Amino acid sequence: MSLASSAAKHGMATSGSESSVGLPHARLLALCLPSPARPFATLMVLATADSAALFAARWLHVARWSRLNASVYVHVNAVNDFYFPLSLGLTVSLFAVFGLYTAGGLSPVEELRRLTVATALVALFLVAAVIFWKDAPVYSRKLFVTSGLLTAAFAPVCRALTRRLLSRKSWWGVPVVVFGSGETARNLVASPQRQPGIGLKPLACLDDDAAKHGECCGVPVTGPLSLATEMAAVFKVRYALVAMPGVDREQLLSILERWGAAFTHLIVIPNLFGMASAWVSTRDLGGVLGLELRQNLLIPLNGWLKRAIDLAAASLLGIVSLPVLVVAAIWIKIVSPGPVFYHQEREGEGGSVISIPKLRTMYPDAESKLAAYLATSPTAAMEWQRHFKLWDDPRVLPGIGRILRHTSLDELPQIWSVLKGEMSLVGPRPFPGYHVGKFSSEFRALRNRVRPGLTGLWQVSDRRHDGLQAQQTLDTYYIRNWSLWLDFYILAQTVRVVLFPRGMY
Repeated sequence: MSLASSAAKHGMATSGSESSVGLPHARLLALCLPSPARPFATLMVLATADSAALFAARWLHVARWSRLNASVYVHVNAVNDFYFPLSLGLTVSLFAVFGLYTAGGLSPVEELRRLTVATALVALFLVAAVIFWKDAPVYSRKLFVTSGLLTAAFAPVCRALTRRLLSRKSWWGVPVVVFGSGETARNLVASPQRQPGIGLKPLACLDDDAAKHGECCGVPVTGPLSLATEMAAVFKVRYALVAMPGVDREQLLSILERWGAAFTHLIVIPNLFGMASAWVSTRDLGGVLGLELRQNLLIPLNGWLKRAIDLAAASLLGIVSLPVLVVAAIWIKIVSPGPVFYHQEREGEGGSVISIPKLRTMYPDAESKLAAYLATSPTAAMEWQRHFKLWDDPRVLPGIGRILRHTSLDELPQIWSVLKGEMSLVGPRPFPGYHVGKFSSEFRALRNRVRPGLTGLWQVSDRRHDGLQAQQTLDTYYIRNWSLWLDFYILAQTVRVVLFPRGMY
């Protein structure tokens, strides 16, 4: 809501820069707006989660080794009395140095990279300290290496659980003021609302156009840009997002100079939506700002490394999944006569047609059942046109079919496609011809540059039911922003989706 409407709601009137009761604009807003996020509380919670991860890693390691060697307890107390507090202090301090306690604005992929690197440095430091401590027990060297690996695995999990539980609380994250209330601002405001774990909590939008005062995706547009300095002081806001890509250069520089100085972190959003973002770096070209986009998937070494990881991980996953495949095959045979597997043609790398195997989750006459159902249900026909999936699908086998589809375990046979080189563990989802035919020719050409994936960013996203546009946006982001860290993040998220599926068809 605007400042005037906020005041009216609270029985106050405004005149000029002050209300009739003598309150400045920003102080009046303090009565009208919700309490802003508290960064210090957020970083303390994150530090507690990291401490819990380190403690769990150390405890698990000690418990494991004490079963193998009872003499461990002779040394472990002496080691932990000194090294656990040191490990904890080093870990929290180095995490802070790596910017892991900024409380907002850090992507999950970048957070994973920084957590791993920082944890590795702590482990290396402690191992070096043991080497120079002549009386240190031999056991402690294993303690630091193993617990360091476990901490690197536990810390992202603890942080993810913490965010899932607390990120929608009003105090979580950092408050931000958004300059502008147009389409760019709406995209920015909507993103933290969909993904509160990002931690950027828009407090208000500011816009000099009085016609836009009101609300922007639920966030009040409280007044002109001149309120920025007062709001930064009253609400202690340190972050501002400048979402005004339509203004000319001189006007933008004027806005930054006049109102941007009140914020320690000023993020300017250019009119470059859809451009790669995760691995963009700045370049100083003789005083001119340049943005370098690294097309990582076009670098041969990256392709070879991705393929090596595919072979190693798919081989291990294939062995682990054999019992699941056997049980599923027997269950399918009991429920419905016919083959256990079926193959479907999909579009692969370079536009080639590949045949991908899946566990059969439907009746043999599935296509005729679908045609009859869509002909009698207009609502289902509309749902099919939008998603090419049905929530209540008459083709699906009872019991085993719904379980396999709900957990995506029907995709396990595609591990063989990964080993053959037709697919990758992570990549854009391979779709049948009728599906990819709905995409633009430019996007299909982009998809054809990479191998399709067994899992991908779209499959693990909360937007996987938003239709074709969401698929195109997420697949484009993955292709243009690829990195091994992004693959590791998607694989970790895939485990979550399989174990705790939500809203799967």
